[in-house]
Amino acid sequence: MMMALDLFVFELASLPYQELAKRLEWRHAQAERFGARPASQFVGPGAHKVTLSGALYPGEVGSWSALSTIEAMADTGEAYLLISGTGVVLGEFFIRSLDTRESIFFVDGVARKADFTLELERSEL
Repeated sequence: MMMALDLFVFELASLPYQELAKRLEWRHAQAERFGARPASQFVGPGAHKVTLSGALYPGEVGSWSALSTIEAMADTGEAYLLISGTGVVLGEFFIRSLDTRESIFFVDGVARKADFTLELERSEL
């Protein structure tokens, strides 16, 4: 297991990713001041995003049904528990976006390769 999003497991047979990117943000409010630079104040943590990207080669690595499962999960609008392959609970994340790009087609139009990028964002409910 590479990672799990609730009951969906990222692995070679489902949706293996080749790259994992994390983005953490912190918020600072600014107030304008006459004759001086704006004053800044830390107002708390901001967004926490995780981006997974990789390529499927259905029949070899990954499956089309994995992409369909992720789409169905995103359609619910729910947040899911994200757990790393080492068992670290990263928090509850919702699916922000899924981008796919198909290429290298068979004569019947079925793609032999699909690149994907999945963006998750931490839920603070």
